[in-house]
Amino acid sequence: MNANRTPHALDHLSRTQHSVLTDRQLREHGVTPAVIAERCRPGGQWSRLLPQVYLLRPGPPSSQERLEAALLYAGRDPGGHGPLGGGREALVTGPAALALYRFSSVPPLPGLRRIDVLVPRQRRLRDAGEVAIHRTRQLPRPQEVSGLPCAPVARALADAVAGLDDPDSVRVLLNEAVRGGHCDASAVLDELAAGGLLERPYVAAAVRTLRDAGRAMAEDRLFAMVHDHQLPDPVWNVDLRLPGGPPLGAVDAYWPEHAVAVAIDPRGEGAGDRDGGAEYEEQLMLARTRQRERLEALGITIVHLTPAKLRESAEQQATVVRTALVGSADRLPAAYVVVTPR
Repeated sequence: MNANRTPHALDHLSRTQHSVLTDRQLREHGVTPAVIAERCRPGGQWSRLLPQVYLLRPGPPSSQERLEAALLYAGRDPGGHGPLGGGREALVTGPAALALYRFSSVPPLPGLRRIDVLVPRQRRLRDAGEVAIHRTRQLPRPQEVSGLPCAPVARALADAVAGLDDPDSVRVLLNEAVRGGHCDASAVLDELAAGGLLERPYVAAAVRTLRDAGRAMAEDRLFAMVHDHQLPDPVWNVDLRLPGGPPLGAVDAYWPEHAVAVAIDPRGEGAGDRDGGAEYEEQLMLARTRQRERLEALGITIVHLTPAKLRESAEQQATVVRTALVGSADRLPAAYVVVTPR
């Protein structure tokens, strides 16, 4: 490209395609360092947003341009030119990603003073300007939001929580993630645990409310599954026990005439305290196994469903429950049990 034609060509490019470009991209268009320096002088037509990233127009950058600049700085070109620097990529994460996901509990993008970006661990990259770099062993699959690659909600949430020290803010964020239907409690807890955040007392306190939110969401989905797929009405949230005997455990739905019960598996809903780790998971599995053995010995079929299954494959889970209900006609009559609300 002729140097005399460069300014006009780039003016057209910034108006019609990309207003944010890297030093490398400018060089590919034939722009010399001297031209870049001239245009970025005080009062010039361009400005330097981040190291080797430029805004090709006067005035402050828009929110979209700030995010594009952050991604370009971190090594990815969001404008369609493909990855830069040997295939390395980056994702918007933290509050900026949550703002793109339309979380009401984070400031809108123009009000954010920092943009968090997630990159592979091996990247040698420092924070710069308003960009904060987060590293991960394996970059998760990006979620495209407003044309920009974002970390999944649970990971973005964990990165946002890592920068907070206010228990109320953490609690509000976690509850909006689950109650707003952005992700399951189990996914949030997995990311918080992976980041070592569950060891922080204020996060642990917020997780207790997250447990309740996850439980409520799973129960709502179970209720919707029963009614959307026209299953018979059960009795909801009851305890089972033998007459004058020991308790048989709580279930979320029970069809007395069919002797079929459904229980939401807490291992899939983040319903417990994860501090116990593998030991806690083992205890939950053992309790569920014992409950199943006791009920099946009495002729009662129990179906355990996880929140993830209720969310992702409600129709399939309804078929499982319907099959159990229909199959009750071929089984011997179940023992009489006392059903009481819990």
